[in-house]
Amino acid sequence: MQQWMKYAAIPAAALLLFLIFFFTGRSEPTDTTLPLQQAEQQPIEQDVQEEVPQPASIVVDVKGAVRSPGVYTLTDEQRVIDAINAAGGYVDGADSTLINHAEKLTDALVIYVPLEGEEMPVIASAATFTSSASSNATSSLININTASDSDLQTLPGIGPSKAQAIIRHREENGAFTSPEQLTDVTGIGDKTFEQLADLITVK
Repeated sequence: MQQWMKYAAIPAAALLLFLIFFFTGRSEPTDTTLPLQQAEQQPIEQDVQEEVPQPASIVVDVKGAVRSPGVYTLTDEQRVIDAINAAGGYVDGADSTLINHAEKLTDALVIYVPLEGEEMPVIASAATFTSSASSNATSSLININTASDSDLQTLPGIGPSKAQAIIRHREENGAFTSPEQLTDVTGIGDKTFEQLADLITVK
């Protein structure tokens, strides 16, 4: 009897060991869902290249004592000195002391370079030397039918005697009907009128 129980205990012990190993040896499955979700939530860095703005083209009018007066296309990043250089630079006798070479250019800007001893016209002074007045300068034309003696003297080449001659002419002959009629005034020829053509109007 004891020998039978001894043989029966061996399979029982083996079964018990198997059950213990079976239940304690199992490992929990690895959860790979969380890392995957975290990977999906991470933002993807993109290479965004910042666009560099290109300079805008503008048109300026260079007049007076330069080698090649005229209209020039430049950029809004350039300066007054660049416009003067584009016009060939100063001629002998040019007065550059009042020119602001460092001022940035704006579209429709008028730059007038006087000769030594010549008074600056109002439109050129506003356009060339005062940035705040630049936008209004191109519309500030002198009406030769209503301009006073002092207003007329702000025009290039017009001194006291010519200003009086203009006033006397319109009093004796009536209002000017076109700017070109200014050449009918004694002392004002074609060369002087070329300097005034873009600065005057009749109304």
